[in-house]
Amino acid sequence: MENLSFNEYQLVYNFFSFTFAAMAAGTLFSWLNLGSVSASYRPAMVVTGLVTFIAAYHYLQIFISFDGAYSAVDGVVSSTGEAFNVTYRYVDWLLTVPLLLIELILVMKLSSSETLNRCVVLGSAAALMILLGYPGEISTDLAGRLSWGLAAMIPFLFIVYVLFFGLKSSIEAQPIEARGLVSQACWVVVITWSFYPVVYFLPMLGFESAGVAVEIGYSIADIAAKVGFGILIYMIARKKSEAEGYIAK
Repeated sequence: MENLSFNEYQLVYNFFSFTFAAMAAGTLFSWLNLGSVSASYRPAMVVTGLVTFIAAYHYLQIFISFDGAYSAVDGVVSSTGEAFNVTYRYVDWLLTVPLLLIELILVMKLSSSETLNRCVVLGSAAALMILLGYPGEISTDLAGRLSWGLAAMIPFLFIVYVLFFGLKSSIEAQPIEARGLVSQACWVVVITWSFYPVVYFLPMLGFESAGVAVEIGYSIADIAAKVGFGILIYMIARKKSEAEGYIAK
């Protein structure tokens, strides 16, 4: 991001601060509500809180890095010479994106063997997606960004296939009270994750504020994909706990 206007600087600065606060709040919500669900679903809630906790830490680092890279004095924004570290975001995704799928599998309460298999397969595909996307993110060559971005779409499409076809029988076996929410959770994953490629390819359009749009877009997507999804996981866990006769503490 070069030649930031003061308004652009404030927008990015405040969005990073807001996203950190949202992730921290999501963590507290998940962990403080462990007693609201039965023991079978608490691992999913713990992982949900872990996702937002990791994201909160990295957004704090992103915020600090951005604050150190730019200086705003009398309405004029200038670079301090320090690099704005975009790698924090990918380190976060490498940890949290596989965990997002794992929390979905855990809340479905599948057999031990199927849980392990789905977690390994989906988690590995998610990690591969992030690893393939990173070289394009840091590339100064738009052709390189395009090729790596398209490569990252392959594991993403595999994940979509598993969610809608590989898990179909498992979703249909869910309690009637929670079946619709589990199906919605799969849709939320696909819809929110589909926003990331759109943001990823924005710099290829060549408009002046593409860098600002990328940072804001990723932040919005992260809030929806982690905090919003985490609330949905809680709702599933709560519904299934109630269906099994659990009385919330």
